[in-house]
Amino acid sequence: MMELVARHRTKFSQLLGCALILVFAFSDKKLEHAAPFATGVMFILGCILVGCAMVGRLWCAQYIAGYKTSTLVTVGPYSVCRNPLYFFSFLGGIGAGLCSESLTIIAVILIVFAAIYPITIKTEERKLSGIFGEAYSRYSANVPRFIPDISKFREPAEYVVNTKVYRRELVDAMYFLWIVGFFEFLEVLIEAQIIPTYFSMY
Repeated sequence: MMELVARHRTKFSQLLGCALILVFAFSDKKLEHAAPFATGVMFILGCILVGCAMVGRLWCAQYIAGYKTSTLVTVGPYSVCRNPLYFFSFLGGIGAGLCSESLTIIAVILIVFAAIYPITIKTEERKLSGIFGEAYSRYSANVPRFIPDISKFREPAEYVVNTKVYRRELVDAMYFLWIVGFFEFLEVLIEAQIIPTYFSMY
């Protein structure tokens, strides 16, 4: 079961994103009416987090793309955190939720992340431990699992990037930006009363 969740996490996350956008499209936003200043601050903060997530995921991809199961990467973002891709995905998810200006959507994202990613991380750790053995054990003992420790940062003067795989990662990094764009486009349609609303959410 754990391996099944880990294997299909990306597809599930994409389906969740589509479902949230669909619900958003036909919902009246109570919080936006009650506290427009607060939702404005939420949107700005969300944009900052989405920007950090995109840059962070590209930074991670620079080091890990094409090397995930062949080399134990311990430099760059992987020197401060064992799962920086998931950390930046978390920031992106929360950022997209904030840009929706809906507490309901933020709560759903938090719940789903808490349900899926701890399982995914543990599954991948077992796999990496089996591949790299003692080297991964030493790495795990020195580098935190999820919350980055900047004091441990180190990077090489040069690094060979797998350009073909990295190019694919460029598209994946845009995922959060597309969600924010959809939210804003749908909000314009809702405010213009082009799309009817059937639900209410905070």
